[in-house]
Amino acid sequence: MEQSELLKHLVNAFEKLGIRYFVTGSIASIFYGEPRFTNDIDIVADINENHIPELLKLFPQKEFYISEEAILDAISHKYQFNIIHPSSGLKIDVIICKNDAFDNSRFKRIKRISPTEDTRTNFSSPEDVIIMKMRHYKEGESEKHLRDIASMLKISGDMIDKKYIENWVDKLELKDIWNAILERLEK
Repeated sequence: MEQSELLKHLVNAFEKLGIRYFVTGSIASIFYGEPRFTNDIDIVADINENHIPELLKLFPQKEFYISEEAILDAISHKYQFNIIHPSSGLKIDVIICKNDAFDNSRFKRIKRISPTEDTRTNFSSPEDVIIMKMRHYKEGESEKHLRDIASMLKISGDMIDKKYIENWVDKLELKDIWNAILERLEK
């Protein structure tokens, strides 16, 4: 199974179950910026316990690794669980929606995109991808997040609402990181 096929399977499953979702992380930053290798798909989803039985059916154990216990734990702690396709090595990180002000804003700003000819998918806005990449950088200081942000700003800069980013940068205490990114781009 290729990454695009796995994404299509995931999107079809979530839409069939009426689960609100959007693709974020590296897949989204690649879409808005420069290509790079990634072996996982990050998706924010508003999953509840009622979705679990059908979700397990749509990702059968003979083809996927998915744990009911991990899903329940992720829902309870507003964290994440994984769906793994062992034969390809591909992984989906399903991040449970926190229903806080930032997640609510991200859901309102979803972009409906066609990453492949036959798939329409909900993507995080480029601004929200940038904000999350800054949050991840703040947690672990991985340079890949800064590279992703820089490539998004270079390639999609004209369509990016910097005032929206700056509003959340202040609220989420990311100002130093944002300023450092802007300084880097000026060089």
